[in-house]
Amino acid sequence: MGERCRNALSLDFDRRLKLEFHGTKVTSDAGLLAYRELDEALGLTTMIGSDFYDNRRDKNTQHGIIALLRQSIYSRLAGYEDTNDAERLCIDTAKRQVAGGRATERTDASTSLMGKFETEILTQPQNLDLLMNLPGIWVVKVHQRKPLKQIVLDMDSSASPTYGNQEGSAYNGYFECTCYHPLFCFNQFGDVEQALLRNSNVYS
Repeated sequence: MGERCRNALSLDFDRRLKLEFHGTKVTSDAGLLAYRELDEALGLTTMIGSDFYDNRRDKNTQHGIIALLRQSIYSRLAGYEDTNDAERLCIDTAKRQVAGGRATERTDASTSLMGKFETEILTQPQNLDLLMNLPGIWVVKVHQRKPLKQIVLDMDSSASPTYGNQEGSAYNGYFECTCYHPLFCFNQFGDVEQALLRNSNVYS
């Protein structure tokens, strides 16, 4: 498409952004911009921002809850499994733009801040409840544009192997490993309606 189109492509979530090809300026995560555009069109992250409980008391917080949530989500979508790469990726052009907020002009959150966000802020009881129901909230939002005549639900468990002494993990005899053992509920389109993190040693 770039060969046939002279003008740069623009994005609705930030009209200042233009997509062009420059061989010397490369980001490996430009595909995240498409996810961010969908996020903006459906209002997925903004619709829940006010519901998250922020237990930070410091008045000098540099990154808002929505920007931290986006950084966490989009990092997983890009294949980064934890926060260890945040220090290196915090200056990446695409990562900064999809997170939004302060990151667009400066940098994304650091590894230590992302670690604190995921282990101290997201783990507040009311935030865990919101996160557990979040997939269903998003699915409802999507289907408001095209209502369903019927819904088929499928529940299934999954094993996520763990290493070390991670909180909540245990040995599961069926999977023959130490793991997390969440239960998922999917609809007929493959969308996750809800997830429940249970004790790891429970029966499937």
